[in-house]
Amino acid sequence: MQEKLDPIDAGIIWSRFVSIADEMVSALVRTSFSTMVRESGDYSCMLFDAKGRFLSQGTASVPSFTGTGPATLSGMLEHIPADTLADGDVLLTNDPWIGTGHVYDVNIVKPIFRNGRLVAYALSVSHLADIGGIGYGTGARDNYEEGICIPPVKLFVRGEPNKFVFDLIEANVRFRDLVIGDIYSNVAACNVAAAAIDDLLAEYGLVDTVGAADAIFDLTRNAISEVLRTLPCGKVAGSLSVEGVQDDALINLAVQISISPERFTFDFTGTSPVVNRGINVPLCYTRAYCYFTFKTIVAPNIPNNQAVLDFVTIAAPDNCILNAKRPYATGGRHILGHYVAPLVFGALADVVPMQVQADSGMICQINFRGRSPQGRDYSYILFTSGGYGAFADLDGRPVLPGPSNMIGIPVEIWEENTGITFLRKEWRVDSGGAGTFQGGAGQVVELRNDTDAPVDAAFFASRTSRPARGFAGGIDGALRVLSLDGAAVAPKSRRDVTPGSVIVLEEAGGGGFGPPERRTLARIRADLDAGLTSLEYVRSHYPAQARALETEMADRS
Repeated sequence: MQEKLDPIDAGIIWSRFVSIADEMVSALVRTSFSTMVRESGDYSCMLFDAKGRFLSQGTASVPSFTGTGPATLSGMLEHIPADTLADGDVLLTNDPWIGTGHVYDVNIVKPIFRNGRLVAYALSVSHLADIGGIGYGTGARDNYEEGICIPPVKLFVRGEPNKFVFDLIEANVRFRDLVIGDIYSNVAACNVAAAAIDDLLAEYGLVDTVGAADAIFDLTRNAISEVLRTLPCGKVAGSLSVEGVQDDALINLAVQISISPERFTFDFTGTSPVVNRGINVPLCYTRAYCYFTFKTIVAPNIPNNQAVLDFVTIAAPDNCILNAKRPYATGGRHILGHYVAPLVFGALADVVPMQVQADSGMICQINFRGRSPQGRDYSYILFTSGGYGAFADLDGRPVLPGPSNMIGIPVEIWEENTGITFLRKEWRVDSGGAGTFQGGAGQVVELRNDTDAPVDAAFFASRTSRPARGFAGGIDGALRVLSLDGAAVAPKSRRDVTPGSVIVLEEAGGGGFGPPERRTLARIRADLDAGLTSLEYVRSHYPAQARALETEMADRS
């Protein structure tokens, strides 16, 4: 029997768990083969105790993957029970309803043993370049068209690779080196965690991670309970109309949130039904963004762990678009899944106005498949961000994604790997929503296919007919606009980009927060100096301040 850890020792070990998850991230990034992982941060790394409870995440991790991770481990252990695991085993799945909501993400779990005893689990998740089927996009009519779905399986058995599983994957993917290479990178990240956990337990004389987890969870529960007692109890509701497959095919998202000193309950009754294209969202992904919004509101400074998640419950009707069941297509589930955050923030705007955020312009993705100038076949995602939504006391940052945290790939690396040239990448002037605090500006990105062959481009875009909303009197951000050789591109389409063709992305602005007439002259001057806004924009949205500025300029002259 281990002695109960005091809060100081628990805090030290807690920090060590976070550091180990960060070491996993470093190993994953340094060994990965694809730009999605190496440059754009499309991954998460997590640790769990011997009971399968979430201990820590890598600091740089995707909120959706971190939110799905606990249920992923639980689902994998339902298929492969813990008492059947051995030292050296490694598990794999890409099942959308067990994993992250679509088949393109691989989930790798390593049970960690010490002295013959199961002491912890490591989980690493990343987006793969390919998984077969029609390829990454929103065009599939069911999940079977999207690629091979692998239920939980042992990828390694007592340290030896499962040849059948590797052969199965290789036989079904287009880009063997990228896919198999990144799978091994996830395994490497888990191996790093196993070595570090062994060192930690030896240093502190612990037999496993359970006692430390209990102490960490106690600290977390006490801190969150204290915050929840300060919030008004009751129910709030919100709804949001968003673009479907086509801009004119609108989808309604609805939520009712019950707040009590014990928990937040999210109920998505009233949400539109599933559709026959790949934008449906499994409940695991919806739940992940409920966790995200709860944590940002109630526990923004507490490192993420199981005790945070235990305060959240969720309900959604079967086969509403936020609880899609098998076999509905889910390839682009993030397009609607990301709207869970602004939906929830909108519902809570009157309850916790200082903790919510006006709508963000969110990210746009294009998955390019082609051949590089060096003759290598590739499938890479370009992430381009809109503007960040403003807060009650803070401007939204220009060109910052939300609620996801994908990283824009450096231009030089993108061009070398794809042969697609950046002609322009600049702030989109006047795109942020006006307000006491202004929404972040989007950007303008112009790309040209400089290879000698067509490139396949699958678009995943939102905010093309429904802008990022301003809050508390703030103004909406500018809409996203996509074009190919001057002609409009449907936001969830797949197009061939011929040699010399040019794509232009005008990214959406974030919503403003608070009445524009309260914005200070100092902030307006700073926006003009930075090139975020024009004088015409100021005259239109801040007329009183514009007159004051013009009077100042006249007095100086």
